[in-house]
Amino acid sequence: MSTLQVLMLLLALSVALHIGCAAAFTAWRAGTHPATALLIGGGATGTACALYLAAVSAYH
Repeated sequence: MSTLQVLMLLLALSVALHIGCAAAFTAWRAGTHPATALLIGGGATGTACALYLAAVSAYH
């Protein structure tokens, strides 16, 4: 992998993690149990990563 590809992957993971944290915090503030909010955040993170990797594989 080139340096640019590694940096883009790290950027995608960072964005996915931020999306997951925002989703978990929003769910927690809306009144869900903390464990449920953590699962919601994990699902959002996984979805963001899957969408990014699907877009990259479709591009190539």
